[in-house]
Amino acid sequence: MSTANAKTVKSSDIELKERVVSINRVAKVTKGGRTFSFSALVVVGDGNGVVGYGLGKANEVTDAISKGVDDAKKNLFKVPILKGTVPHDQLGKYGGGRVFLKPAAHGTGVIAGGAMRAVLESAGVTDVLAKSKGSSNPHNVVKATIDALVNMRDAYTIAQQRGLSLKRVFNGD
Repeated sequence: MSTANAKTVKSSDIELKERVVSINRVAKVTKGGRTFSFSALVVVGDGNGVVGYGLGKANEVTDAISKGVDDAKKNLFKVPILKGTVPHDQLGKYGGGRVFLKPAAHGTGVIAGGAMRAVLESAGVTDVLAKSKGSSNPHNVVKATIDALVNMRDAYTIAQQRGLSLKRVFNGD
């Protein structure tokens, strides 16, 4: 995942809400039979532009979820959100997962499927049109959605990078 312009965030100074995206039962075959354990994919966010994901594995579901939350708090990113939507169209990729995010007018809501919806709502996006074009594997869809959000740039960031005023970014003078 390209994190060139990603801003990592410390989890200690913000209140995070967690959402479980998927829980998977996995089996390890030993000479004594099958040993079952669980893996949980968890997304955390503050609903105000900070989002992260984590994977936890344990013998109990609750332990797996708590491990996933701890892992997600270590992988937090700041994403730009303008008036409840994304700043521009963006394609995100990870493995076989391909997602497309498009800004939407106020009142549209989050038009996105399962794993993508969890990431977008945790980030605080309220209006967006999204489409998952590749793999439907929740792990890849979550990572592709985070990739798309991390690579978004708002006008203020572009103005800073180019050393211009906001007015010159829009007018092109």
